[in-house]
Amino acid sequence: MSSSEHDVLVLGGAGVDTIVHVPQLPLPYADSYHIDPGIETRAGQTGDFVALGLTALGLRTHHVDTVGDDMPGELVRAFHREHGIGLTEIPVAAGTKRAVNLVGPDGRRLSLYDGTRADADGRVPETTVRALAAKSRHVHVSITQPWAAALPLLRESGATVSTDLHDWNGDDAYHETFALDADIVFLSAAALRDPEAAMQRIAERGRARAVVATAGAQGARLLAGGVLSHVPAVVPPGPVVDSNGAGDAYAAAYLFGMLTGEPPAVCAGFGAVAGAYACTVPATRAQCIGRDELLREAARARASHAAG
Repeated sequence: MSSSEHDVLVLGGAGVDTIVHVPQLPLPYADSYHIDPGIETRAGQTGDFVALGLTALGLRTHHVDTVGDDMPGELVRAFHREHGIGLTEIPVAAGTKRAVNLVGPDGRRLSLYDGTRADADGRVPETTVRALAAKSRHVHVSITQPWAAALPLLRESGATVSTDLHDWNGDDAYHETFALDADIVFLSAAALRDPEAAMQRIAERGRARAVVATAGAQGARLLAGGVLSHVPAVVPPGPVVDSNGAGDAYAAAYLFGMLTGEPPAVCAGFGAVAGAYACTVPATRAQCIGRDELLREAARARASHAAG
């Protein structure tokens, strides 16, 4: 490990989700539904879960984001204390980010984000970001506000940068800002008409040395060193109950591989294992795969694929 204070600095993506299990997605209109196993509000949005996944894999992780002086903010603070993740809070009058996640019986998710919780002024604490990035080997930037404004600052630190575009449609300019200024770019193929073309465009126009487009049970596409390859999906170690957090787990495990010196194909294999594991964990629980299990299952997956 480097002598830097942090292995990974995570910017943005702190918030609270209310989990609602629904009988099917899309949800047909009805006057009311009785929800089982119930409705639960807990801390854990994309930045929280990336930070949790990195910490579970033994990486020294610190998280920075806007957090309100409200009950959701208390849940976010408690989440970080419980899991031993350092948190630097940037006060925000709009309140802590929150969302409602509808989860179907097959584990698929529909997220409804509260647009009133965006930080409208977009200010970034430049001194804080510079100081923390200078002490970090790598910075993972969530696409939540106001962190696009931090991208120019990160280049001064010398740290590598990653981002997750989630369900980018390939055209939205806001997402593209992140895509073109990161060394490692993660995205979902779900909303892309031509995932491979979108990946090539990111690599050609930006600074990415690796682009990963995930597609659930269909595996993932990896573009690294100008070579496009397919990364097989891994069979989950149990029943699939929730896809929430699978992409965050994938990113955390990929970054673990990168920071421990593995080549991109191995890093992507780590991501496939961690993402499959995450699908077996209910959204109401904060649990990520650990280092020993990740290495063991990744070795098993490689042997299985090699055997055909």
